Amino acid sequence: MELYLLRHGIAEDRAASGRDADRRLTEEGRDKLRRVLERAHAAGVRPSLILTSPYRRALETAEIAAHELGYEGKLSRTPALTPDSSPESVWEAVREHRDEDAILLAGHEPLFSATVAYLLGSTRAMVHFRKGGLARIDVEGFGTAPAGVLHWMLTATLA
Repeated sequence: MELYLLRHGIAEDRAASGRDADRRLTEEGRDKLRRVLERAHAAGVRPSLILTSPYRRALETAEIAAHELGYEGKLSRTPALTPDSSPESVWEAVREHRDEDAILLAGHEPLFSATVAYLLGSTRAMVHFRKGGLARIDVEGFGTAPAGVLHWMLTATLA
């Protein structure tokens, strides 16, 4: 399975409600995401499923990803992708959809750095996701301990 982790784009510092979960993407954040996702589309990224954090900035990121990557399915919200979740919870959410060819996850830091480390069998985070960053990991098996290979990472700076 191809697993894509997409960190949300640049978001406003504070939502009108004061709740972190309500923060929206900025126009700059949207523009940078589109650049990254245009490059991803050109590279053949075609998710068969998109899972997203229910936080507004991640949901907006998932919506942009769906549009730019030609995904026509439903966006599936999961608490496994909220900022206070764990790599183990992310892995369980992925395992529930093991029949998919390619899953895109839209979420947050530091969860995604920790999840990449977990998927690669490391105990410490070896990567840092910039806002709007996208990584591809190929998952080789769906046991309780994941086995993944990092193929690439893309940032707005590189796009």
